[in-house]
Amino acid sequence: MSIYLLLLAVTPPNFVRGCRSVPSNFPILLRELTLELAAPYGPSSLQQLMLSSDPSHAPRLPLAPKNGYGLSLDAPLLAETVIADNELQRDSKPCETKPRKSLTDKTIAQEPDLGTGMNVESLNGRLLFAIPKKGRLYDKCIQLLAGADIQFRRSNRLDVCLVMNHPIALVFLPAADIPSFVGNGNVDLGITGHDVILEAKMQDKVTEIQRLGFGKCALQVQVPERAPIKSVEDLAGKRVVTSFEVLAGEYFNKIDDQLSLVGDQKTKIQYVGGSVEAACALGLADGIVDLVESGDTMRAAGLHAIATLLQTEAVLIKSTVPSRADHTPLINLIASRIAGVVAAEKYVVCSYNISRAALPQAVQITPGRRAPTISPLEKEDWVDVSAMVEKKDCATVMDQLVKIGAEDVLIFNLDNCRV
Repeated sequence: MSIYLLLLAVTPPNFVRGCRSVPSNFPILLRELTLELAAPYGPSSLQQLMLSSDPSHAPRLPLAPKNGYGLSLDAPLLAETVIADNELQRDSKPCETKPRKSLTDKTIAQEPDLGTGMNVESLNGRLLFAIPKKGRLYDKCIQLLAGADIQFRRSNRLDVCLVMNHPIALVFLPAADIPSFVGNGNVDLGITGHDVILEAKMQDKVTEIQRLGFGKCALQVQVPERAPIKSVEDLAGKRVVTSFEVLAGEYFNKIDDQLSLVGDQKTKIQYVGGSVEAACALGLADGIVDLVESGDTMRAAGLHAIATLLQTEAVLIKSTVPSRADHTPLINLIASRIAGVVAAEKYVVCSYNISRAALPQAVQITPGRRAPTISPLEKEDWVDVSAMVEKKDCATVMDQLVKIGAEDVLIFNLDNCRV
C-alpha cells in the first residue's frame, strides 16, 4: 500500500481535495476507492487517458463522501495508481482470482493488518523465523534457505512472508534486532552474527544451534598507520569511535582498570551508526573498533589493526525460553537441514584405490568425519576408500595420497547431505 501513500505525499493538491482528517486506515480506504472508480474504465483506457491528458486540464472524477471524507481524484493520477496496483498484485501474489469485497467499515475492521498488507491471522500456528533484511548476511541467508528447501515468495515491500511448503513465516528484521526478538520469545528462530548477540547482551537468552560458516570477520581495534599509537595501552584514555558500543566499552574498561585510569582519564567511547573507518581521518577519533573481513576497507582508510576483540560469523539461534511444544519437531527439522547445507558447503567426498599395505597411512590422511568407507576390489590386496574431506584441504590431501601410492583419486562435490 506504500504506493498510495507515496502518491498522496507527492501530489496532495491534485490527489486529495477537502480531506478534513486522515484516519489510520486511509491507505486501505484509498486503495479500495481507487479500484472501484477505475472499474468502468479499465487499465488500458486509463493509461491512454493518462498519457494524452494535459495535467493542468485533467478531468476530475467526483466521489460522493464516504465515512465523512470528501475526495476528488484526478484521472491521470488515478490511472497511474490502478496500473501500478495491477503490476504490484501480479508480481507479488499467486495467480488466484477472488471477488473484491465491498468497501465498508465492517470489512476494514474484520481484516487486521500487520502494517505490511498481510492478515495477522495468517500467522496463527506458524513458526516465526527471523532473517536479516539486508546487509552482509542477507544474500547468504537466502541461499541457505533455498538449500534447506524452505520455499517462499517475498515482495520487496513486505518484511513478513509465508513459507509455501512448511508452517513457517519468515520475518525480515535488522540483524541487530534479531537477538532481542529471539531472546524475548517474539520469534522462534533467527539468523544473525555472533558479535550482534554479544552486543545486544542476549547470550544468556539465546542458544546458538549452528555456526553457519559465512559472514566470518573479526572485531578489531584499528588506528591510523602513521599514528604513534602502537598498542591498545597507548590508545587507552583517548577517543574511540565504534558501532559496537557495548563490546568496545567492556574491552576498554578492562584496559583502563589495568592502567588505573579513572574519571576523565578513562577511554571515551563514542557510537556512530556507519562509516566508522572515516572517524580518524575526520578528527573524530584516535582509534576505532570495527569489523574486518578482508581488510581492504581498513587499508584504504589508512588504518591497521592493533588488537582483536573477537572472531565472529553467522549463527542459527533459538530462544532459551521454551517455545510451543508443537514447534519443537519443526525446529529440529530446520536445524538438521541447515546443518546438512553447511556440511555440503564445507566438505567434499574423496574416493581412491590403494593397496592394503598402505591403508593405515591412507586412513590417517583421510579419517573422514566419523570413519572412512573401505570396500574390497577384485584386484587382490587392493581396496577402494571413500571419505569426507574438508574442501579447503582437498588439494593437499590428494597430493599426500598420491605420494603413498593411491590411484584413481577422485573428488566429488556435495549438493546437500544430512550429518
